[in-house]
Amino acid sequence: MDSSYHSGETAVQDRAGLTRQAGSAGRAIKDSVPEVAMAFLAQQPMLVLGGTDGAGRVWATQLTGEPGFLSTPDPRTLHVGSLPLPEDPLAGVLAGPDGGTGPARIGAIAIEPATRRRMRVNGRAVRDGQGLRIDLDQVISNCPKYLQTRDYRLLPAHDHDARTRSVTDSTALSPAQQQALRTADTFFVATASDRGDADASHRGGNPGFVEVLSPTRLRWPDYLGNSMFLTLGNLELNPAAGILLPGWETGGTLHLTGTAHTVWDAEETARVPGAQRLVEFEIEGVREITAASPLRWSEPGYSRFNPPVV
Repeated sequence: MDSSYHSGETAVQDRAGLTRQAGSAGRAIKDSVPEVAMAFLAQQPMLVLGGTDGAGRVWATQLTGEPGFLSTPDPRTLHVGSLPLPEDPLAGVLAGPDGGTGPARIGAIAIEPATRRRMRVNGRAVRDGQGLRIDLDQVISNCPKYLQTRDYRLLPAHDHDARTRSVTDSTALSPAQQQALRTADTFFVATASDRGDADASHRGGNPGFVEVLSPTRLRWPDYLGNSMFLTLGNLELNPAAGILLPGWETGGTLHLTGTAHTVWDAEETARVPGAQRLVEFEIEGVREITAASPLRWSEPGYSRFNPPVV
């Protein structure tokens, strides 16, 4: 058993019959950032974070900036040169005047869609001036499967006016939000263990891989991955979860919070091409923010690893 994993992760690895593969993959879990990864982070304009708000709900969100807004002053520390918007669901714990109530346990993932590279970092974040300091506990390089290629551009400040921003809260998806999820090729999911240690992960596939079963219920396939099961392992211990759907072309963000569980039924899973198992998500809160980011992304180039969608 790899000591890098907690009991939820090892339970899922065992049930999936992938304990040996997980042990091998666990060697990729480090506690510091390699030099090559420092250069990678410095090139990115976006970092996705997952964490828990003051009410105990898990959310996923994004921070953006000019390349260089992510820096590693030392291998155990990541500095983020921006803060969540005031309207952001995690603003209270990350951007409060004194950093909230202390270090916030967060998971984060940086992806480079143009090259299909990604890196996850988990740790404890505190406000540091107009940014965040994250003291790192885990650093994980991930495989490029199911990542769509995209190029980005940053709008000039005068073209990104916060006065046009609007926020919509609800407890169920609107028809337009449902359609956005049905046509999505990428989203991010945040989870946390029973001890509160957070994680943020990427999910990708061909449009239609996310099923909208009702205005308050989603389902997606869990494809063949790295056998770590960091997301499903957290869900084994704590069902709280959050989803971020970026508006790649609009700069908006759709945030969902609720609970999720793994569906192991073999007959049901067999109906979904490429699925090893399924995940169902029950929505408890929805927040949509327009004009949340100056980032605009190109049309996607779909990964050759994406299974077909029926």
